[in-house]
Amino acid sequence: MKITGDQALVKKINKSIVLDTIRRHGPLSRIQVSEKTGLNKATVSNLVLELLANYLVEEIGPGESSGGRKPTMLLFHRSAGHAIGLELSVTHLTGILTDLEDNIVAEYSTRLTQRDFPSVLDEMHQAIRSLMQKAPSSPHGVVGIGVGVPGMVDDSGTILFAPNLGWEKIPLKDILEDAFSIPVTIDNEANAGAEGELHYGAGIDVHHLIYISAGMGIGSGIIVDGQLYKGARGYAGETGHMTIEANGSKCSCGNQGCWELYASEITYGDLSKDLPAHTTQELIPHALQHDPAILGLFNTIGHYLGIGITNIINSFNPELIIIGGPLAEAKEWLESPLQSVVAQRTLPYHRSQLQVQFSALGSHSTMLGASYAAVSQFLGRVRVSL
Repeated sequence: MKITGDQALVKKINKSIVLDTIRRHGPLSRIQVSEKTGLNKATVSNLVLELLANYLVEEIGPGESSGGRKPTMLLFHRSAGHAIGLELSVTHLTGILTDLEDNIVAEYSTRLTQRDFPSVLDEMHQAIRSLMQKAPSSPHGVVGIGVGVPGMVDDSGTILFAPNLGWEKIPLKDILEDAFSIPVTIDNEANAGAEGELHYGAGIDVHHLIYISAGMGIGSGIIVDGQLYKGARGYAGETGHMTIEANGSKCSCGNQGCWELYASEITYGDLSKDLPAHTTQELIPHALQHDPAILGLFNTIGHYLGIGITNIINSFNPELIIIGGPLAEAKEWLESPLQSVVAQRTLPYHRSQLQVQFSALGSHSTMLGASYAAVSQFLGRVRVSL
């Protein structure tokens, strides 16, 4: 099949290629950009002029001469704008303000006392306003807002189902864009976490990875051949609701025996009368004091995490599994039982050259991935499929 594009589309693609090349490999001269992209020098020069006029690229002075006049070097102007990345969980709302390279400029965090949508929306408005006020002056201002949410999200940015929040069919993208007149991207928080790790964390240079977000629920972001895999309709990664106990407990999703009932912070609620605290962060001091009940709890959760991860490894054969979310803070006690189960139960060929590790970005994976999505939308990255 013959595929064509008009001049405007070709120019947009070429400009995206030039900007991405400078962003990834700068500082570069115009000649070096031409060599790396395969575009002719005149095309590169014209596109660079437009990028300079839009403040997305800056000239930083002369580079090394190869015999003639010293070339002027180009660098991506990362402070030309800023983006907001939010992570919504069942218990907290956290956010960051970043530059266009996802360097964190400011942070925000609040505990959610209510889970109904109007109350949480008020908290989101407050978080966004607070972060916007902290944005340094820049040519483009705040260019976008990315949000990672614990639920199923469609292509229009509507939260179809968030069982642990009790939400259905919430058009969050439209609501936030109407409120702030800024482009908004919404995705499942595990997908955003996978993007964060892929571009800035443990997943750099990895082509096949799965990011597991474990907190008040479990979700997975799946990277296949360097791209986020969302499935036929965009809902892939709901691994927290795969059945690991055929006759297990009833889940809020309507199923029973779901993985997250045994390997997430949901288990704390089942034992609340017997626990000295109710979040992972609050339980860690007790684990450090060798409280046998807490050590036993973390051992059990680690075991069940290993069971679910084994199923994922045998299904997807990834290079890397990354465990993030609030439960990752208990790595010291979860890792041994988790790795033991994976070693015992994973098929040997799947286990070969596989790494299972905890997040390199800590609590920032999802927020950085959400910010990355907002920046990418602003920069107008164009993909062409044949």
